[in-house]
Amino acid sequence: MRKIRKASALLLCLTLSMSLLSACGSSNETSDEVSASKTADDVQKEGFPIVSKPLTLKMMSQDLGIQDWKEMPVLQEMEKLTGIKMEYNNATPESFLTKKNLVFASGDLPDIFYAADIGKSEQVTYGSQGVLIPLDDLIENYAPNLTKILDENPDIRKSITTPDGHIYALPNIDLSAVWYRGPMWYNGKFLKTLGVSEPKTTEELYTYLKRVKEEDPNGNGKQDEIPLSSVKLDDLRMYFFGFWGMYSEDIYVDKEDKVHYPYTEEGYKGYLTFMNRLWNDNLLDHETFSQTNDQKKAKGINNQLALFSEWFPNFTLGGEPDSSNPMMTLVESEIAGSPVYGKHPGLSTSGTFAISSSNPAPEATMRWVDYQYSYEGASLFAQGPENILWKYTDKENHMKEWLPVPGGGNRDEYKGKLTPNNGVVPPGMNRSDLTNGLRSDFDLWLDKENEEKLIPIAKAPFPSVYLSNEEQSETSTLRSDLDTYVKQMEAKFVTGQEPLSNWDKYKAQVEKMGGNRIVEIYQGAYDRWNVE
Repeated sequence: MRKIRKASALLLCLTLSMSLLSACGSSNETSDEVSASKTADDVQKEGFPIVSKPLTLKMMSQDLGIQDWKEMPVLQEMEKLTGIKMEYNNATPESFLTKKNLVFASGDLPDIFYAADIGKSEQVTYGSQGVLIPLDDLIENYAPNLTKILDENPDIRKSITTPDGHIYALPNIDLSAVWYRGPMWYNGKFLKTLGVSEPKTTEELYTYLKRVKEEDPNGNGKQDEIPLSSVKLDDLRMYFFGFWGMYSEDIYVDKEDKVHYPYTEEGYKGYLTFMNRLWNDNLLDHETFSQTNDQKKAKGINNQLALFSEWFPNFTLGGEPDSSNPMMTLVESEIAGSPVYGKHPGLSTSGTFAISSSNPAPEATMRWVDYQYSYEGASLFAQGPENILWKYTDKENHMKEWLPVPGGGNRDEYKGKLTPNNGVVPPGMNRSDLTNGLRSDFDLWLDKENEEKLIPIAKAPFPSVYLSNEEQSETSTLRSDLDTYVKQMEAKFVTGQEPLSNWDKYKAQVEKMGGNRIVEIYQGAYDRWNVE
């Protein structure tokens, strides 16, 4: 890989000792290397190809190993379209972090980091060191599609701009996203058998779950129904927090711009009280803190579960996806203003694309990635080239239809052979019209459920903010112990090992361990973000 560009190499030679000067002077670039060092004059600002002369760049990314990237139709199409050839130095998702750290440490950099999960601290560190180059001017001059999105969504621009005022990594932007994780679902058969509609309050929810336990809605003559099941509460916590007015299981900001750490809130105490009540009455699965997700799903397949978290309900209950198992309507509690829902913020929390200082053609590189922020580029990378898995039925209005999978089989699995944007978080964008005509009846039903049950009470919990290195170090140190303590105490309160009469003692301990300081740090970070 190119470690430094030509100008940097010359500067290095001038600052080394005379013996090293001699060595640097003797390592001449070949004519091919000189010709590969593109300038902005070689880059077309509009249309394709992007470059007037062939250009090869080195890319590093995560690779699921489904298909050799050199053989992927999407990347082959991009090379034909842009005139830019990519050489790939990939790693599996399991080993990518280690490999990424090694290239940063060694200085043996790729030209491009793609789907690289570049954390905010990495952006600040390697951006300030000059390892990653600032992208703001490149975006303005060579990324009209991304610029349009950022201009229409200024909060996104703020959320990817580091404290020094520069952008060093590009996000994945999903303007249609609603869920942070899988919602809660009701077993529709149980609702129908008991002749009830969805509960609207926590007390109605308790009454329904108690009826499930006592009235044999699965009809097998046994009291084997499990009203509510979970895996360590991790799968339901954020959804249930909304019943008590809390937008997230982590830091969140309310409508008055006040930052909250939920685990000392009165709403959290209400949540613990309710969950302890369910536990004591055997309405919360007593294997919640010991079972695996597969074990929970087995209970669903056996038609024992009444309420559970999952990406789609058929993943737990079995069968084909349909509208028979309703998404849970969040219920109202004693907390004023409840319920609320913490929706997806619409962008990735880590950077997905960055350009290193070794890149000989950053202008061309920015134009290459900007295509993924257009409708046409997003379609190509998300669904593969036209006429393989899909075709237009009305191109002007962005209407499409699926084609049979070549050779049969699963469409999503086949898609992994077409595009690198499979199983990773890539740069680019998603929006609703990308799937016009491709959405199933189940997809359309989900849209309706979201519109009726979640979106009216939804707000993104917290923007993507940057902490200083000192703040990041302090919060990491505080949270290493605090998060463990809070999680342990949640289980103890819910199961009754710790009586809720000790709430004030618990709250004081959380504050002593740094709960208030974490709020203070994130309030400062949010205030900086909010005024920019």
